[in-house]
Amino acid sequence: MTGQFLMELPCSIAMALFYVLYSLQLDRYYVGHTTEAIEERLRKHLSMNGHWTSRVRDWKVVLTEVHVDKYSAYAREREVKRWKSRVRLEGLIRSPR
Repeated sequence: MTGQFLMELPCSIAMALFYVLYSLQLDRYYVGHTTEAIEERLRKHLSMNGHWTSRVRDWKVVLTEVHVDKYSAYAREREVKRWKSRVRLEGLIRSPR
């Protein structure tokens, strides 16, 4: 899968991100939000920190959305997780921005 980005902004401008990671090895998605730069957040997911995502080291960013604050990014994360639908999530990832 190739990464698709809603918008790329310097971290100093983007206050929060909603993001989706994909692991080919697990064939799984991870949905989250952050106020960090996406590169730093991905680095933490790839580190051997004992968290669920550290089981494999092939996570790729497949989607980011810029939000004005962490509350709206977290609300988007909860919305997408409530879908409980891989098909719907993959549709979001493929949709043009």
